[in-house]
Amino acid sequence: MIGGLGARVGAVLSDISSTEGRLAVTAAIVLGTLAVGWLLLPKAVRAVERTAAAWIERLLDDRMAESTEGAIETFREGVPTSFILRLAVGLLQLALFALAGVAVLTLWGRFGLVVAVLPVAENAARVGAQVVVTAVLLGGAYVVSDVVETYVGELSADSDRITAHQEQLLTRLAQVGLLVLAGITVLGIWGVNLGGLLVGAGFLGIVLGMAARQTLGSLIAGFVLMFARPFEIGDWVEIGNEEGFVTDITIINTHMRNFDGEYVVVPNDLVANQAITNRSREGRLRIHMEVGIGYDDDPDEAAGIAEDVLSGIDTIANNPQPYAIPSGFGDSAILLDLRFWIDPPTPQARWRSKAIAVERIQERFADAGISIPYPQRTVSYPPETAEAEETIERVERIDGDGDGRSRDGSV
Repeated sequence: MIGGLGARVGAVLSDISSTEGRLAVTAAIVLGTLAVGWLLLPKAVRAVERTAAAWIERLLDDRMAESTEGAIETFREGVPTSFILRLAVGLLQLALFALAGVAVLTLWGRFGLVVAVLPVAENAARVGAQVVVTAVLLGGAYVVSDVVETYVGELSADSDRITAHQEQLLTRLAQVGLLVLAGITVLGIWGVNLGGLLVGAGFLGIVLGMAARQTLGSLIAGFVLMFARPFEIGDWVEIGNEEGFVTDITIINTHMRNFDGEYVVVPNDLVANQAITNRSREGRLRIHMEVGIGYDDDPDEAAGIAEDVLSGIDTIANNPQPYAIPSGFGDSAILLDLRFWIDPPTPQARWRSKAIAVERIQERFADAGISIPYPQRTVSYPPETAEAEETIERVERIDGDGDGRSRDGSV
C-alpha cells in the first residue's frame, strides 16, 4: 500500500526533475505548512470550539436550564480549556509538518527513507494516541465527577425528598461508576484482556467477601438506611445503648456525638439490627414523670397543683396541655403520672423542664400540706408468733435468785 502510494506520488512529481524546480516546490511546501500551521490552525480550532459550545448550549432544554446552570459553570471552570486547545493545535501542527516532510522527501527521491521510518512512526503515533486518549478519558472522568457532584447538589437544594445522606451516597456512586467506566475503557484501549481480568476480579471478590463479611454487611445496611431514612444528619436519636445527635452518615458507619461530648461510630449493620428511637422526627416530644403522695392526701388536689405548675413552665408546650393522673398504688404512696410535651425536642429542654417541675412541685406540695412520703414498711406477726414471744417474755421475768419462782410468787 505504501509502495503504491509512493509510486503515485513519484509519478505526480516526476515532471519536476530540475533542482531549481524542486527547491521552489520545497519552499512552497514549507511556506504553506507554516502559514497553515501557525496562522490558520489556531483560529480554526478556536472557531470550532466556540461553535461546539454554542451548539451544546442550544441543546439544553429550557426546563433544565436552572438546574444545570451550576453544573455548566463548574464544567467550564474545571475543564482546562486553554490546555486542550493548545494540545489540539499541537497535534494538528505535528501531523501537518509530518505530511510536509513526507512530501519533501518524496520530492527529492528519498521515499525509501519514509518507508523505512514509517513503521516506527506508526508505533509511536499509536502509543502517543493511546496516551492522549487515556489522559483525556481520565481527566474527563475527573472533571465530570465534579460536575455530577454539583448537579446532584443543585437537585438536592431544590428538592426536600433528597436528604444529605442520599445526596452524598448518590454522588459517590456516580463518581465511582464514572471512574470504573473510564478505567475499563482505558484498559480496552491498551489491549488488556478484560475477560481474564474480570475472572480474577470475581475470585478476588469472593475472597474479600469471605474475609470482610461485616464490612459488606455494613455496606448493604448503608444502602438500606439510605432508602428507609429512619433518621437524618442532626437528628436526636437513640440506637441501642447509644444516644446523641447524628453528625454524619456514610455507606459503612453512622457517626454520633453523645451528650458527654464523645464521638461515637456505630457500624450500619448494627444500626439496622437494633431499635432506633428518633426523638426529632415528629418535632415534639412527650415527657413522663412520676411523683408519689401520701395515702392521707387528696389525689385530685395534688393532680390539679401539678398541672398548674407544669402549665407555668416556659420550656413545656401548652398544646396539648400537660396533665397529671393517678396511675397506681405504690408501696408507700399514691402515684401520679405527669405527662407534658416539649417543642422543639432538645436534651436541654428535657432536662430543664424536668428539673424545674421537680423543684416547683415540691414547693407547692409543701405549701398545700401534701406529703411526698419516704418509703415505709409495716412489720406484723402471726398470732402464734405473738403467743410464743409473750411466753418467752414471762420466762425472762423470773426472779434471778434461782428459786424457780416468778415475780408474782408462783412456782
